[in-house]
Amino acid sequence: MSYEEVIFYFVAALTVLGALGVVLARNAVHSALFLILALLAVAGVFILLSAEFLAIVQVLIYGGAVTILILFVMMLTRVRDTPSAAGELDGPQRPFAALAAGAFLAISVLAALATDWEALGATEEINPVPFEELGEALFRNWAAPFEVASLVLLVALIGAIVLARHEEGE
Repeated sequence: MSYEEVIFYFVAALTVLGALGVVLARNAVHSALFLILALLAVAGVFILLSAEFLAIVQVLIYGGAVTILILFVMMLTRVRDTPSAAGELDGPQRPFAALAAGAFLAISVLAALATDWEALGATEEINPVPFEELGEALFRNWAAPFEVASLVLLVALIGAIVLARHEEGE
């Protein structure tokens, strides 16, 4: 087993543990922190696939901005604790859910084993897009939409501040 495989299995285990933590955590803030772990581990998978730009986008957009947005929503709506998925699903639907999850897992594993990955071109080398070309396309050809998106984010930030201050003054 090569060191790349060891790193891949470690990062994959972190992803699965983070995803399980999101679903099974009793505290909503802890779920958001586990979400950050899972998303950062997915960025690690992108790095192992030599997709550095996707890893950077994953960290900045999903690991940073989206998770912070989720935390702001939880703070503004005063979400504290949620019922745990492990302790609250003791009804009659539990065996059916376990059966459906097991069937989905079996189908996924069988499909992965039956796929001819070499015929799909999985062994071909990926030609990465240079960062210079990507930056030039973003800031030269798409500068106006890029700036509009930043203004929309600024308005959303100002709106969140106004809402938070209004509730403090009451």
